Amino acid sequence: MTRNGIRLALLLGLLGGCADRAPLKTFDMLDTNTGMTLGALIQPIACVQTGTYDPLAPDRQPTIVYLGPVEWDRSGEYRYVLWVQVAPGDGGPRLADIRTHGAFIVMLDDGPMALTAIDHPVEARSPYLPQVPVGQTAYFELNVPMLKRMAASKKFAVEVEAADLTRVELTARPASRGALKRFLVDRNVNED
Repeated sequence: MTRNGIRLALLLGLLGGCADRAPLKTFDMLDTNTGMTLGALIQPIACVQTGTYDPLAPDRQPTIVYLGPVEWDRSGEYRYVLWVQVAPGDGGPRLADIRTHGAFIVMLDDGPMALTAIDHPVEARSPYLPQVPVGQTAYFELNVPMLKRMAASKKFAVEVEAADLTRVELTARPASRGALKRFLVDRNVNED
């Protein structure tokens, strides 16, 4: 199988396989360096650039943004963040720095949710592995009401600012909502 054939098979699996799957599961991991417990999805949520995939040109990969909520538990003191990684596509627009204020927005049923980029929030390592091709990676501050708002929304997309100041929309598959709900249940997040 050629390199393009492998890419096409992987991309079709990503695009089609997520729609009918059960919600993604979460896991716990002890970071022995910090003594903190990390909670995360087994796999991050993928948002694929809309309108760019052409089955007749499988060598042109769309831009994909991976998102994953993270819970850090330090002896009962909880902190939530959103891990985001951009896997740049072939031939698409060059994206601006996602850490810039307003450059990365989550689009939900009730409107946009702006996020604030933060430095790596703790000394612990990330629970998510880099997704190839590796582009920008950032952390964004989350709280319980934001997590609940994301999980309750039927629409789940992101908008990223391009270097030419246009906006690039990337859409998640329907299973994403179930994954976020599962994260809230598994993490026992029920307070505001």
